[in-house]
Amino acid sequence: MTSSLVGRFAHAVVVWQKSHGRNSLPWQNTRDPYRVWLSEIMLQQTQVTTVFNYYTKFLERFPTVAELAAAQPDDVLALWSGLGYYSRARNLHRCAQDVVTQHGGQFPQSAQLLQTLPGIGPSTAAAIASFCFSERVAILDGNVKRVLTRVMAFSEDLASGKNEKKLLAIANSLLPEKDLTNSMPRYTQGVMDLGATICTSRKPQCLICPVQVLCQALAQGNPEKYPVKTKKLKRSVEHLSLLWAQKPDGSVWLERRPASGIWGGLYCLPVFANEESLLAFLPGRTRSRVQHLATFKHVLTHMDMHLSASITKFSAHQVMPSSHASLSGRWVLPDEWKVMGLPAPIRKLLENQQGQQVSNAQRRAHGGV
Repeated sequence: MTSSLVGRFAHAVVVWQKSHGRNSLPWQNTRDPYRVWLSEIMLQQTQVTTVFNYYTKFLERFPTVAELAAAQPDDVLALWSGLGYYSRARNLHRCAQDVVTQHGGQFPQSAQLLQTLPGIGPSTAAAIASFCFSERVAILDGNVKRVLTRVMAFSEDLASGKNEKKLLAIANSLLPEKDLTNSMPRYTQGVMDLGATICTSRKPQCLICPVQVLCQALAQGNPEKYPVKTKKLKRSVEHLSLLWAQKPDGSVWLERRPASGIWGGLYCLPVFANEESLLAFLPGRTRSRVQHLATFKHVLTHMDMHLSASITKFSAHQVMPSSHASLSGRWVLPDEWKVMGLPAPIRKLLENQQGQQVSNAQRRAHGGV
């Protein structure tokens, strides 16, 4: 790699980002590490458009890291509900608490120290250090990997950790070397913007790319060949049965999921491996009143979940069988579950069914019209 390439690449990215990159996102134009950190965690494996509302709501509720640290875990999970990958929310809360208790409420200013905090990996740490403190350190998220492997025609298999370290070394060598206060934040944002908007995985817009003259993959005529990664994500399929137990006052039984695994730490309808085990769990009187809803699919990054819910009526004084009553569960009224941390498909299911029940009641009140 020539020194000429190093300087030209960084300069081209910085200049392009200033005029053509993304400059109006709500977490940009700030050097507040709390806001940058929050956005980086939310943006992990999540589209920018999805993050907008969550980011705004979080800052309205918890405008500082100290206020987030002082929050109840359930309040944090409730705000995160629907964003997915809930371990991020739990780590977010723990990280805020560590910043307050171990660092006096101030985020460390180096990528190396930032990585000692819960939920902050190398790329997130580099982003915070670069954006907020102008540290000369490279991020290596999916967009950046795509840009760099194409510019350098880096053909090593990134399924190997050894090869990813090689690419990280290249990424660090391409960083700006002058005016780091201004150039590092602009460069870091620029290389991410290139991957997100120009150097896309399919049909990259090479004709308008600011580094096209430096791109070795384009010179070879096959930019879509890069990056090389042979290890494919294996998708799985899971079928689960959900118990919707409801009392006359409209309350439903919700229980907290284990901290690890799917929907960790959230409140949820009781989950069973199949309909047979769900029915076997129910007392005889409630078993005869079961209404089965249509199965629906919920798509995750690594899994297709086929969910079927069974509604059954409990009497006002009836208790949940001891095998589930001993868990962290309770009867919850609609006004309460609406602000609790629930998995997105469970919230949608409850909202849709409640809306249908209200409509049915209104029709009955008007003589079936």
